[in-house]
Amino acid sequence: MGAHELPGLDLGRLAPWLRTVVHGVGGDLGAELIAGGKSNLTYRLTDGHRAWIVRRPPLGHVLATAHDMAREYRVMSALQDTDVPVPTTYALCEDTDVLGAPFYVMEHVEGVPYRYARELAPLGPERTRAISENLVDVLAALHAVSPEAVGLRDFGRPEGFLGRQVARWKKQLGASHARDLPAADELHRRLAASVPAESATGIVHGDFRLDNVLTDAQDRPAAVIDWEMATLGDPLTDLALLVVYQRLGELVGGNAVADAASAPGFLTEDEILARYATHSDRDLSGLGFYLGLASYKLAAILEGIHYRHLQGQTVGPGFESIGPAVHPLLDAGLTALKEYR
Repeated sequence: MGAHELPGLDLGRLAPWLRTVVHGVGGDLGAELIAGGKSNLTYRLTDGHRAWIVRRPPLGHVLATAHDMAREYRVMSALQDTDVPVPTTYALCEDTDVLGAPFYVMEHVEGVPYRYARELAPLGPERTRAISENLVDVLAALHAVSPEAVGLRDFGRPEGFLGRQVARWKKQLGASHARDLPAADELHRRLAASVPAESATGIVHGDFRLDNVLTDAQDRPAAVIDWEMATLGDPLTDLALLVVYQRLGELVGGNAVADAASAPGFLTEDEILARYATHSDRDLSGLGFYLGLASYKLAAILEGIHYRHLQGQTVGPGFESIGPAVHPLLDAGLTALKEYR
């Protein structure tokens, strides 16, 4: 498929617009799709000398996700001058005459989104440890940013954030009901009955893990990416989700989910929490609730994948291991509520 035929990216329409917002764009533009599917589409655009990234909503889902473009663009633009590495943003286009949907253009950042332990293993345990330490430090840096100071005071509704999260993921779980999950019912009941007061409001990434960070050749975070879930709320949800993603990789392994944290040298769960605590002034004593909520959230996501697998809607190996992983994930969530500190 030629560059001019990429679905969702009409270079003939894009090129004139791009030259009005980015200085020095060269002659013929070429492009490739580097992330597609049901999530937002990501293209690498080049004039042969420089490269940019274009992000737009998935094809056919414009109304439901068009707002994501402005949100992603806004949060990355707001973080430009902070300690959080993000791509330089160039322009947001809300004129649907150009590509048929809102989109934005940002810097192309060189880096690797490490996803699997087999990708980290050749680096050795010392480099892997450094990568995981830097990952935690970036998360703490994000959570230290004052939303008001970077112009994000109205970026979300932090009041009642945790209660809405509990309700949201119950709804998600119910939408993909394929079997009875008594542990899910019990975990939801306990979460709903023990919603704590939120910790100090901060910027929540919403899906923070190693493969949403581009790591450079010196093992430093070059850019945090994939901000489509970002909002204002309780940042401890990010920390708990990072930990539960780590548990999930150990439960499932293989190609079905990211298991980078299983690589020799990667910080353990306790080391992640200890390092975050030294870089943050947030109180982690009530983290059991957050771990329970993160377990419930990921269980709901996995159950949705399992449901689609049963319907024959998933393609590729590894999906058969998703359904069984839901049970220990829910059990770990219940344990966290009972036993964590």
